[in-house]
Amino acid sequence: MDSRGHDSPSALPAPAANVSAAHFDQFAGEYGNLLDQSISFSGEDSEYFFQYKAKYLARTLSPDFCGRVLDYGCGVGTLSGFIKAQMPRAEINGYDVSSEAIGRVDPALLRQGSFTSDPSQLAYNYDLIVVTNVMHHVVPGERQAMVSDLAGRLAAGGKLVILEHNPINPGTRLVVARCAFDEGVILLTPKEVSRYLAAAKLRQVRRDYIVFMPRFLSWLRPLEHWLAWLPLGAQFTVIGEKHA
Repeated sequence: MDSRGHDSPSALPAPAANVSAAHFDQFAGEYGNLLDQSISFSGEDSEYFFQYKAKYLARTLSPDFCGRVLDYGCGVGTLSGFIKAQMPRAEINGYDVSSEAIGRVDPALLRQGSFTSDPSQLAYNYDLIVVTNVMHHVVPGERQAMVSDLAGRLAAGGKLVILEHNPINPGTRLVVARCAFDEGVILLTPKEVSRYLAAAKLRQVRRDYIVFMPRFLSWLRPLEHWLAWLPLGAQFTVIGEKHA
């Protein structure tokens, strides 16, 4: 245990490292543009979807959430910025395998939290860890180790939120097929994610489907939170909680 009462870094394995830093470094400068191109048929740009997820988190947890957050796989920090805007009292931290991406994080975020590509700098007392569209880049044989490691980095009562592409949604499959940095990925199902949480000794507290309406149906978007049970959303979330 360390001086704060948490497991020392040597007690748990490092985060899965099979995702190539060089692979993502090459896309860091064009990350937003590449995402925009892959989702252009939806009528929205990538910032709409980042903001959507941040609003989902604030609605699910509370806009007044004031804990310590880790955006795991934060890229250039776009989602981190929207989370901070939605939950201004939270401390937002980020990790990404790409040092090039970390170098492009907004200085305002860097002033209020730690953003790093060095896994040894990650803490063991996060109140919330958000993993957005990261796990499909991890080979299946290493996914459990990653989830177990992240579960070990939660404070008592902390939550791990995994957001992923819904493989049964045809629009999602089109986005993945068009995205330059998603080549060769293997998508996950909610059931698979639930197994990882259970093996990591986290209690599953929520599973939702999100992102249903393209822009031409935007007038129906206020109804989306009533459709969280419907397995047709473009993405899904599974939330696990560490025992207090």
